[in-house]
Amino acid sequence: MSDQQTPGVPDPVTGPAEQGPARAVGIGSAGLHAAVSLFTWIPVPPVALDRDTALKAMLALPWVGLVAGLGAGAVAAVIGLLGGGALLAALAGVAVLALISGAMHLDGLADTADSLGSRKPPAEALAVMKASDIGPMGVVALVLALGLDVAALASPHVAGATLPAALLIMPVVGRFGALLGTGRWWSAARPDGLGALVAGGTGDLALLVEGLAVLAAAALAGGLAQGARGVAVFMLGAMIAAGVAALWQRHLQRRLGGVTGDTLGSLVEVAQVAFVLTLALAL
Repeated sequence: MSDQQTPGVPDPVTGPAEQGPARAVGIGSAGLHAAVSLFTWIPVPPVALDRDTALKAMLALPWVGLVAGLGAGAVAAVIGLLGGGALLAALAGVAVLALISGAMHLDGLADTADSLGSRKPPAEALAVMKASDIGPMGVVALVLALGLDVAALASPHVAGATLPAALLIMPVVGRFGALLGTGRWWSAARPDGLGALVAGGTGDLALLVEGLAVLAAAALAGGLAQGARGVAVFMLGAMIAAGVAALWQRHLQRRLGGVTGDTLGSLVEVAQVAFVLTLALAL
């Protein structure tokens, strides 16, 4: 996720964003359309983005992640059947997730790391975040996130039949982490951009319903992969990932003053790492 213009989408979030109280809104077809248009490279007609549409897109984001996870899991399963090995299957699955999203969440992680690594006051750190280049902290963050993802997915406890299930749920859990960044507790770091459109806009009930749905999806995938133990560990991983995302957002709120499109992308990546590490260590 980024406050830069999304490929194939008009730039509707560069002006001052409309603010409003937290609310519980449904997804609807408009939300799904907006989520696919904004957060993937899947070719769909562009959308005109206002606060309500952006919030619906955020609610739909975990389920767009499910579509990405289906593609990544399928690729990993095929590679496994062909005898390509756990490492190749894990790397290919992570690559598919990055390709479907246009690597925008990874870009957000890198930009966030550069801004935090600058050690500058919030306003100056946000200027670093908005720069188009990637600095050393951003590179390190990308290497660590991708390396931990692949290493965890290729670990003995996850490799094999569990790997496709892990890749299926990993982007769902990660994108729910970003949705948590739109809860009523958080404010926008800037008056423009995606963060300003969605910060503080998702109501508690909507977060609860989405969280329960994500837990149910994790339980189903874990159960199919490893039975009762898989149910427990996949649900544990989803809960730990949500907790880590909330703590990360709390730090970003204090350090940068609030939410931006880039920080939402960092939430996706941080939550995904927390989820797959839990699977690798607890299954």
